[in-house]
Amino acid sequence: MARGMIGAGMALRQDASVLKQSIKPGTTWRVLRFAGEYGGGLSLFAAVVMLDAVVGNINPLLYKRILDVAMPGHDVGLVIQLALTAALILLADAALGLFQSYLSARIGRDILLKLRTQLFNHIQRMPLAFFMRAQTGALVSRLNGDVSGAQSAFTDVLSSVFGNLVGVVVVVGFMLSLSWQITLAALLLLPLFLLPARRMGRTLQQMTRESYDLNAAVNGVMTERFGVAGALLAKLFGRPADEAALFQEKALAVGVLSVKRAVYGRVFFTALMLMAGLAVVMTFGWGGIKVINGQMEVGTLVALVSYLQRLIGPITGLSNIQITVMTALVSFDRVFEVMDLEPAIAEKPDAKPLPPGPAEIRFDHVSFRYPSPAEVSLASLEAVAKPPSRLPEKTVLADIDFSARPGSLTALVGPSGAGKSTITQLLARLYDVGSGAITINGVDLRDATMASIAARIGMVTQDSHLFHDTIRANLLYARPEAGEAEIWAALEAAQIAPLVRSLADGLDTLVGERGYRFSGGEKQRLAIARLLLKAPDIAVLDEATAHLDSESEAAIQRAFETARTGRTAIVIAHRLSTIRGADQILVLDQGRIVQRGSHEDLLAAGGLYADLHRRQFEMKEAVT
Repeated sequence: MARGMIGAGMALRQDASVLKQSIKPGTTWRVLRFAGEYGGGLSLFAAVVMLDAVVGNINPLLYKRILDVAMPGHDVGLVIQLALTAALILLADAALGLFQSYLSARIGRDILLKLRTQLFNHIQRMPLAFFMRAQTGALVSRLNGDVSGAQSAFTDVLSSVFGNLVGVVVVVGFMLSLSWQITLAALLLLPLFLLPARRMGRTLQQMTRESYDLNAAVNGVMTERFGVAGALLAKLFGRPADEAALFQEKALAVGVLSVKRAVYGRVFFTALMLMAGLAVVMTFGWGGIKVINGQMEVGTLVALVSYLQRLIGPITGLSNIQITVMTALVSFDRVFEVMDLEPAIAEKPDAKPLPPGPAEIRFDHVSFRYPSPAEVSLASLEAVAKPPSRLPEKTVLADIDFSARPGSLTALVGPSGAGKSTITQLLARLYDVGSGAITINGVDLRDATMASIAARIGMVTQDSHLFHDTIRANLLYARPEAGEAEIWAALEAAQIAPLVRSLADGLDTLVGERGYRFSGGEKQRLAIARLLLKAPDIAVLDEATAHLDSESEAAIQRAFETARTGRTAIVIAHRLSTIRGADQILVLDQGRIVQRGSHEDLLAAGGLYADLHRRQFEMKEAVT
């Protein structure tokens, strides 16, 4: 804590211009256009605020009349009448205040829902490369922290800035009617504490942005370390102490910044209160002399002081207007920053759906390189924002040319990094080709709707993902309208129905986050069942048996034989013994097809395929 305070004190001496970071051009207008969508609600809110400002500031005039008229005239009836009127006004003011809070909260709720929904939908449209670069915790922070910050700051602007502005106008009007000389003298003190607000506002704006980044970093650490995979890795490598130190370092940075913000805010508030106190002292001094000299009545002086005290709150709020507005703009700016990132893969306005039925796949001289970070992501969404590499961009696939007939099986083999998975990802249009074209039944994927591509293609990856939900929910994710009989038929075909029946909760069994309550083979068979339930025209199996035991592999092979029946199938083979019956085998090396043909033809031809086959055969003999 001591170190944090020292750091905060040092930061207080930094020049605010060094800390300043401007909002992106156009953000203010975008926020105003966004607010314009709530025109009806904002108009009602403004009317209630103005009415509340007038009603809530009538009582000092009633107190003046009690002191200057009713009491000197010993008119008990008038005192009672004025007191009851003041009480009714207090009740009306309280009711208007509650209604004002309700309207502000409702507008804030609508803003929060709209912003969060729009941002979530936009992120969902981003390509796979975006999620490979962006840190999950940073995205969650934008959806939760920044959107909530934008909402709360927006409602603060509504309830605080607008309400205070109306309050100041009304109160100053009443004060001028009582004594324009004392009112102007009090108002002359305002620049003494309004001018420093501009300088501090820039510094606090930068601190707000920095606090969002630091909180996103903390969220990122927690998201990664609290997942099953992250927790397992830390335990296996004996790194809990290092993880605790890392978290403490990032949490300390958040704490130090919070101390800096608290110190700045307290200094600012103290200065405001000091100036307000001086204004009250001046009013009592000058007004008291005027009362003694018969130039002012006591009730008028009391009303003036009462109005001046009522002015302190709104003036304080308005002196923070830059901080409030900048906080709102920072939050909106960080949300807009993500929403302005255009998806690298977009559907054409005139895109047409792929027709269902037997599918012929054609890769026509396809070349591809993975997009650079600047093309798909934001540095602020990554835990480590590295400078752009000056190395030449690597071509992952070069001149890939082949076709797959309807109902055929095409196998992709080759060493790690040869480009096998990239081909299947291009087929699902998780990326767009750099040159050449991929067609299904003659339709270029870039001319097809994304929904129809997803509907025609089913994929089982090496590490199939299962949601933290029931078996039923995970299967119905493929086809929500499927019935009970269809679910069990898919489970039977995937060779896992007996296991599901043996579970106490059956289809309602919770699979656990990412399916960690099931073995690798069981997860893969559930994934195949999900594919079968989807019933796509094209089935892709991406090394789904690479790390399984022989029994699980045999079960999955039987399941996949069922899955690919009547469909165009592409399989990435780790064990060459599983693809002997493939209609064609494509051998890839360094992003190129170096051999193609049947199993027997490729063995007879020698080359890379024969070498891979020989190594696997030798390894199998060595194990046995």
